[in-house]
Amino acid sequence: MPSNSARLYTVEDVRAITDDLNRYEIIDGELFVTPAPGFRHQAALARLFRVMANYVAEHHLGILFSGPFDVVFSRLTLVEPDLLFVHRDRRHVFTEREFPAAPDLAVEIISPSTVRTDRTRKRSLYQTQGVREYWVVDPKLRQIEVWRADALEPSVHRENLTWQPDAAVAPLPIAVPDLFQDP
Repeated sequence: MPSNSARLYTVEDVRAITDDLNRYEIIDGELFVTPAPGFRHQAALARLFRVMANYVAEHHLGILFSGPFDVVFSRLTLVEPDLLFVHRDRRHVFTEREFPAAPDLAVEIISPSTVRTDRTRKRSLYQTQGVREYWVVDPKLRQIEVWRADALEPSVHRENLTWQPDAAVAPLPIAVPDLFQDP
């Protein structure tokens, strides 16, 4: 949720904040502070990461990270998607500390404290910056919204989602209900 301050924050300001288990992100200088994610969020993230990581590794597609890892679009915009993918052809863009460009895929798993930001500010940011796909994973509704860079509406997946980050490789089928199973 955004802070009430009119101050513009920079990447350097965010990196100077003492680690307190909150997530600090900035969009156009506006600070967003969110608490550590809850059980459903982390369970869905772990399941999605496991499915995708095996596919990415098997086909040598690129780099898949589970957050936090900084994606920096400018000195006033730093976000930490829950999951990000960068195709192997672009891995040279990474620095030790950040990815200073649009990832090929950014995934946010919404929590009650992030739903508005993830569905509006981050969606707009990712589309404007040229992120090829942005997924909003909703554990409560048990669905994934897929936004493409030029889309006005998402495609909503409640049963199956097919991800194909490289046309030369068979797509990955993802059974959406499996991501939200109770342990």
